[in-house]
Amino acid sequence: MSQLADNVSKRLFSLDVFRGLTMFLLIAEAAGFHHYFSEWAEGGLFEGIAHQLHHHPWNGLRFWDLIQPFFMFIVGVAMPFSLRKRLAKGDRKSVNKHIFRRCFLLFAFGVLLHCVYSHELVWELWNVLVQLAFTILIAYAIMQLPNKTQIGISMGLLLLTEVLYRAYNPGAPYAQGHDSFGSFVDQLVMGQVNDGYWVFVNFIPTAAHTIWGVVCGKLLLEHLPEKEKIKQFVIWGSIILVFGFALDILGITPIVKRIATTSFTLASGGFAILTLAFFYWAIDVRDHQPKWLKIFSVVGTNSIFIYLFAETVGAQWFRGFGKIWVNGLLAPLGVPEPAIMVWSSLAVLFIFWYITYFLDQHKIYFKV
Repeated sequence: MSQLADNVSKRLFSLDVFRGLTMFLLIAEAAGFHHYFSEWAEGGLFEGIAHQLHHHPWNGLRFWDLIQPFFMFIVGVAMPFSLRKRLAKGDRKSVNKHIFRRCFLLFAFGVLLHCVYSHELVWELWNVLVQLAFTILIAYAIMQLPNKTQIGISMGLLLLTEVLYRAYNPGAPYAQGHDSFGSFVDQLVMGQVNDGYWVFVNFIPTAAHTIWGVVCGKLLLEHLPEKEKIKQFVIWGSIILVFGFALDILGITPIVKRIATTSFTLASGGFAILTLAFFYWAIDVRDHQPKWLKIFSVVGTNSIFIYLFAETVGAQWFRGFGKIWVNGLLAPLGVPEPAIMVWSSLAVLFIFWYITYFLDQHKIYFKV
């Protein structure tokens, strides 16, 4: 391992913050904040902001549509950092075993989460962890190829997505409804179609997010000036961002998060690369690491654990618990019910955050 790679790995606090902030927003949703904030903001000044905390119903892009792409992209960025030592030693067999085990667990956890949501045993594959299991496998299989080759393969996956959807329903490949290639596959694999029109085969185009993350991670480890790395991030991030929106504006392929159209994958991927560039410049390059950023970075140290905890027992145990105390304190003061629920969700979010802080302080990390 080169000295440069060692230095980069030690000071890449920006990736910890980026990952932690993404996970912080995910557990905020599990705490109920997004839902209750939307109810409180309805018809008011903050209604527009509240809309950004929910997925777009179909053709369009909201802030919340970027969270899953960010998550999958960050996993890709981290892969060269976490695997480079063993790969450099030629310990490919051990790494293969680790990757397959990790992807199996992510797949299993994703399926089990749907059982928790449904309160019964179900076979549903729409969870982000299931998607991530497949995108990691794809990105890992090609991560030692040249960057240009990896980018070419990612574009091939996007082209394949276009072909599959257009060949299945030439007249309306991306129309909202059940008559799409993604819904067809869901019927074959799960015997059902999602009510919100999410589809299992989203992992094909969104594998590009994890692949692009790997390419960015490898670039961060290269012996290049920091300004050159940021320049490349900004140029390529901007190009695919503009290209993605252009496909939508020109009426070629609409931006639809629920079926991960190519235009959506490009636009959200561009945002992910540009966001990484900003965090890298603002935190690592400027060497500006204020202590308050630990609020977010600690959440990323146990990202999969806190996501699973918040989505399962955390939401079931603490939402009602938080409401008891917050309602008891604020209701006698005449605080309206919608506002009480917002403060209650923030209290639950604090509990989730403190769990990650406690684990980090005691150097307890759950690895998948």
